[in-house]
Amino acid sequence: MTGRQSPPGPGGRTKSGKPRPGTGGYGKRRLEGKGPTPPAHMRPGHPAQRRAAAARTSSSSLNVTSAGGPDNAANRRSGSKSRPAVKRGSGSAEFVAGRNAVLEALRAGVPATALHIGPRLDADERIGEAVTLATEAGIPVVEAGRAELDRLSGAAVHQGLALRVRPYAYAHPGDLLSLGDPPLIVALDGVTDPRNLGAVARSAAAFGGHGVLVPARRSAGVTAGAWKASAGALARVPVAQAGNLAAALVSYQEAGLFAVGLAADGPSLVSELDLADAPLLLVVGSEGRGLSRLIAQRCDVVARIPMPGAAESLNASVAAGIALYEVARKRAAAGV
Repeated sequence: MTGRQSPPGPGGRTKSGKPRPGTGGYGKRRLEGKGPTPPAHMRPGHPAQRRAAAARTSSSSLNVTSAGGPDNAANRRSGSKSRPAVKRGSGSAEFVAGRNAVLEALRAGVPATALHIGPRLDADERIGEAVTLATEAGIPVVEAGRAELDRLSGAAVHQGLALRVRPYAYAHPGDLLSLGDPPLIVALDGVTDPRNLGAVARSAAAFGGHGVLVPARRSAGVTAGAWKASAGALARVPVAQAGNLAAALVSYQEAGLFAVGLAADGPSLVSELDLADAPLLLVVGSEGRGLSRLIAQRCDVVARIPMPGAAESLNASVAAGIALYEVARKRAAAGV
């Protein structure tokens, strides 16, 4: 059949319903190329592109030293102006619930926006002191029913008191360098329980620590649970966030700090650390997995806490407390 073909219809057939032998030029634009394939690091969504973007972010915002390296750390310790704190909040309200916890938070000056108090409470001097402290700090005291308190506190045992806490203002990693000479900082690797973060801050406050460093992702943050576990220590010990913990660790080392990782199989003993009176970064891993492989490789020393008992591991905050005590003991003996 040599007659003129009908224009192609939908589905790749002519209007007569017969299979179309060719496009007749109608598909010419579809055959045009889109140019050369861009490199992997320039393709949106490609793993190489995400890695390159992450590297640019960490290099521009997470370095705790300037071009001066260790000299910059000396400048900070001598009183030069530090970087401003980076304010990051979860965006949702946090609550401390319970009479003791609320009272401890108010005594420590935890930043709060309201004290919620239930009706018909029994006589308790803790309630009166909590109301007095809140009033003196300019924190509104709001009466709330039991159902409202249950909702605000997430059904936790509130005992008629709940304190609404402001979103936490995290410090920049570099700010922690200027808080002590020599600095003593605790970094948490893979610790996801906010209560462990609060307990570590409490131990840091007790044994001369100057700050706590946590990753910005997949890590515990400063929540109401952390405030409660810290017993007010988070008001005195700043917490900094790092987008890349490994990069921040390297930057601290370039600033003159020695990184000591805690691991059950470490070749050295914490009690025998010769670096205790030096600028120090203690790195604590999670209770289940311990230090990640990359972080352990970046540490200058990996030390263990001897455990003659039957336990296989220690809670992360307990391990941090023991290590901080050993460092404080050695610093006191050295007159630091």
